[in-house]
Amino acid sequence: MTDRNDKSITRRTLLRRGALGTAAVAAASAGIARAVAGSAPESTVTPLMSSHDAHSPHALDVVGDIKPGGLDPDAFLTHFEYGREAASADGRRVREYEIVATNREIEIAPGLYFPAWTYNGSVPGPTIRCTEGDRVRVRFVNGGTHPHTMHFHGVHPANMDGAMEIVQPGSAFVYEFDAEPFGVHLYHCHVPPFKRHIHKGLYGMFIIDPPTPREPAREMVMMMNGFDTNLDNDNEVYAVNSVAFHYQKHPIQIDQGELVRIYLGNMTEFDLLNSFHLHGNIFKYYRTGTTLTQYESTDTVALCQGERGVVEFRYKHTGQFMFHAHQSEFAELGWSGAFNVRPVVHA
Repeated sequence: MTDRNDKSITRRTLLRRGALGTAAVAAASAGIARAVAGSAPESTVTPLMSSHDAHSPHALDVVGDIKPGGLDPDAFLTHFEYGREAASADGRRVREYEIVATNREIEIAPGLYFPAWTYNGSVPGPTIRCTEGDRVRVRFVNGGTHPHTMHFHGVHPANMDGAMEIVQPGSAFVYEFDAEPFGVHLYHCHVPPFKRHIHKGLYGMFIIDPPTPREPAREMVMMMNGFDTNLDNDNEVYAVNSVAFHYQKHPIQIDQGELVRIYLGNMTEFDLLNSFHLHGNIFKYYRTGTTLTQYESTDTVALCQGERGVVEFRYKHTGQFMFHAHQSEFAELGWSGAFNVRPVVHA
């Protein structure tokens, strides 16, 4: 990653520039990499190009249109992908998903671009959601230029783990398992070098709802992440949901007294910990979300890479309240946002 006028952008440079809004950075990769035919290392990994020319621009058109530029932080915040619903032979519910790995340039701050590896064109990938006991079936297509997989956190058979079943460019693999246990989990690529595949953007959230639903709430997804824009193994930009300062410039609207539930995860590379701090409030934190009763009451929680949990709170007072990393440098480099708490108007 290089600036047109400065070929050595560092996190200190960005700090001096303030909120990153004026950084003019050259594009570092061409759009979507087309799939190329490859041999499958496992018998269960199948070639993608059985009915398409490997060089056809339509070879990867299996999941519909993806907006150029990757993530829309506002849409991603509240969008959950439930897949296509079907029924198994024994009558159980099956949820089917299509996930495609592609190379795609994404904008992580105004004028600042990053050559990402993506699931379905965005970083993070789509938030996969189901209910405990559902049969999950994910058809993963590797349309990128490097070997990739999908490793799901949770309980599943060894041959569905996404660590050994390497999917070569131009090939596909079907993951199928029963969703358990309920909670907030993750998925990510598990191909060495791990730090490169994760840092480049191959991760997403995997939510399994309990059989008896949680209390109704305004729900949202927040994935903490960072970006090394000059390849020095040190992040120059930090964010929640990939776009620096987005929720500071566009505060999230919530109502006074309503229950807010955040599915929070950390996939930041190169830093041992990231954190979430909420102003003007104390929240309940359910670690990994695998229990409905055991929680911590706090206003700050630290997570290592791969750690996640459920955050719940209500605001007593109205007005704007910040949320951000409680590593000050992370907050100043993009990981900062705000809630706008609106008064409830009674008829």
